[in-house]
Amino acid sequence: MSDRLNEILSEIRTLEKSVKEEIQRKEKEFQYKIRKGRVIFEEEVVQVQRTFSRNLFRYVIGARPLTILSAPVIYAMILPALLLDLCILVYQAICFPIYGIPRVRRSDYIAIDRHYLRYLNALEKLNCDYCGYFNGLAAYVTEIAGRTEQYWCPIKHASGIAGRHSRYHLFIAFGDAETYRTKLAEIRKKYDDLD
Repeated sequence: MSDRLNEILSEIRTLEKSVKEEIQRKEKEFQYKIRKGRVIFEEEVVQVQRTFSRNLFRYVIGARPLTILSAPVIYAMILPALLLDLCILVYQAICFPIYGIPRVRRSDYIAIDRHYLRYLNALEKLNCDYCGYFNGLAAYVTEIAGRTEQYWCPIKHASGIAGRHSRYHLFIAFGDAETYRTKLAEIRKKYDDLD
């Protein structure tokens, strides 16, 4: 890996640390704590949040007709998502130990916590948790796929791709046959950057 790439990765880690610090600052600002996976707000914050809640009936009545018609399509996607979630769980449990790939913790990617927000009505809470599950599942699956790709084919693509996974920076340049043959075994075991 080039020195410049290492510098960029170091900058990214520094920025990620800044993001965590900012999240902790917001916890203090909005007066909540996370205990045993539950979000707990100070009582005065709960009262303020309730003043911003929208009535569920008015929320549904005020929705565009096409939004209501598309809802069954959106909610039906939970079935393939749950199946994917189950399949990826089994896949990781069987394959990762065989190849010595560190497991991906599901809880690091899927957060279902927006239902603690008192300014959301019941349908908004459901929708927010649904999106949190789906996007978290996508990130979780991407990380599992990235670690799998790191083991089996850690070669960068010739054309640029959007949304590279967290392991892509370790991959060998497209067309670099010598490095592929000499470094493949090393790259397959390189997980020292994971927490």
